[in-house]
Amino acid sequence: MKLLATLLTGMLFAASAGAATPAAVTSSGDFGPPQGAPIQAILTSPPMVPPPIHRNYPAKVIVNLEVVEKEMSISEGVSYTFWTFGGTVPGSFIRVRQGDTVEFHLKNHPSSKMPHNIDLHGVTGPGGGAASSFTAPGHESQFTFKALNEGIYVYHCATAPVGMHVANGMYGMILVEPPEGLAPVDHEYYVMQGDFYTAGKYREKGLQAFDMEKAIDERPTYVLFNGAEGALTGDKALKAKTNETVRLFVGNGGPNLVSSFHVIGAIFDKVRFEGGSNFQKNVQTTLIPSGGAAIVEFRTKVPGSYVIVDHSIFRAFNKGALAIMKVEGQENKAIYSGKEVDSVYLGDRAAPNMTSVTTATAAAANGTLTRQDQINAGKSLFNGTCSVCHQPSGAGLPGVFPPLAKSDFLNADPQRAVGIVLHGLSGKVTVNDREYVSLMPPMNQLNDDAVANILTYVLNSWDNKGGQIKTEDVKTIRAKNAAPAAAGH
Repeated sequence: MKLLATLLTGMLFAASAGAATPAAVTSSGDFGPPQGAPIQAILTSPPMVPPPIHRNYPAKVIVNLEVVEKEMSISEGVSYTFWTFGGTVPGSFIRVRQGDTVEFHLKNHPSSKMPHNIDLHGVTGPGGGAASSFTAPGHESQFTFKALNEGIYVYHCATAPVGMHVANGMYGMILVEPPEGLAPVDHEYYVMQGDFYTAGKYREKGLQAFDMEKAIDERPTYVLFNGAEGALTGDKALKAKTNETVRLFVGNGGPNLVSSFHVIGAIFDKVRFEGGSNFQKNVQTTLIPSGGAAIVEFRTKVPGSYVIVDHSIFRAFNKGALAIMKVEGQENKAIYSGKEVDSVYLGDRAAPNMTSVTTATAAAANGTLTRQDQINAGKSLFNGTCSVCHQPSGAGLPGVFPPLAKSDFLNADPQRAVGIVLHGLSGKVTVNDREYVSLMPPMNQLNDDAVANILTYVLNSWDNKGGQIKTEDVKTIRAKNAAPAAAGH
């Protein structure tokens, strides 16, 4: 029996070792010189991914990537000067095959004010290519590397001050496919988180400058997917159908924060954590370090809006780290009874789009804002911010949340309502001859325009007496920094 056990143990060990050999070969290797004619790499802007590679030999792949410094929207009515690879944040997605020889061309647009370079974590060599790619405005650099290791890798600028370049959006991802390729799926998407540091507060309007002190102290104003609040919501949400497989290439550009990546209502069937070759199954939330990446895969089973968040949850609902995947198809009551996810998760991104808010912002900027513009924008914002407690009808909840419809409390002093939204209110309050006891926290995430628009909508809805709250009114009351005199919700 001892001899049999020894033989079985030896056979199992040999089988295990034999099974591991192919993985060890494909995890790192050379695979010889490139074959065939050089190939121009297909680069895509987020959230799209280049098509899978279907060749069985190493090739010379030419990558052309241009650095562009450009002003873009970071939130509604808020702009920022991003430094980009390829004109987007994150930068262009690069896809090559393990064993390929990559000829990399980095251009720096003549309009740039800064020199830049690139450090690709998938490169074996000093600086990941940074030392070979320092490029002044209006110039081009070239270097070549062998893609030795398969996996999903971050790239970023490494020009001093490195943190500032990364914080301005200079990061992206390169996928090095294994020789056999990745298993086919129905959808592949590119999602990358980053933390941003603006001089102004969250959602403060206008062009915002980079704040180095906030960045050093790791106090981001925004934490975002794909470089802008709402980049993957509304009509820009990711899309799939029921019973389809989805693969997300998820990166974290940082520069500071670790991401707790989570899709509300989905369990990851498979996660290649830290961008490596190993994977875990049945994962709820996966950690992605700054400068790291992961590949998550899952199958959609029931329709609805699946909210993607950094589960360090205030980042999602108060700093912008929120995206949506819209899944269409037949319901499956055996798995889930139904009811579309609503504003309790989506916040002011619950609306299909934010067109009315965009219209009001533009009108305010050129001095043509009307009360109706405010009402339209306020309705969208109310439905995402206030309707959970006060209800879409403005009726409130008996004994808990007072009604905003036909509200004698509101109509008696609309300016008092501004103070309540800004500074919060707790304790007892009487509305329409009924007493309510609750707590309303300060709505610090709302900027002055949003407060004015929401309250203008409320004043002109549900048989209230009408009126208009202007942004200047909100600014004045916010500056007082004092809680309202009245008690209650």
